[in-house]
Amino acid sequence: MKNKEAKNKMEMEKVVETQCNDRDCPIHGRLKTHGRIFEGEVIKKFPRRVAIEFERMIKSRKFERYFKGKTKLHARLSVCMESQIQMGDYIKIKECRPLSKIIHFVVIQKIRSKDIKEDKKDNKGEQGESKKWQKK
Repeated sequence: MKNKEAKNKMEMEKVVETQCNDRDCPIHGRLKTHGRIFEGEVIKKFPRRVAIEFERMIKSRKFERYFKGKTKLHARLSVCMESQIQMGDYIKIKECRPLSKIIHFVVIQKIRSKDIKEDKKDNKGEQGESKKWQKK
């Protein structure tokens, strides 16, 4: 009897992890997505919202050149993804109807975590310093 109850509790926990009661969730809720898709790094995390930043190329008509520019967007973070996404992670967002004054996007998926990006930076930094202090 106790084994069956334990199995049922474990199954319920799995279901809770895979489903959420958030109506603004693009996976489990009724929120429809359309339009533009962006990928960027999470710079701030709020309850049910994240701010991401990504670089893009901006053309200057006057100087006939391209400049790097950064764009910051806010996106809705559903309850089922809240524990997966942390600051510094690289995520994908997609456009949806306006959810508030500043939120017009929703988080679709996590592409990679912060740890992978830091490892690459650490390796480059160590090589650069070792070359810098070598005697010629």
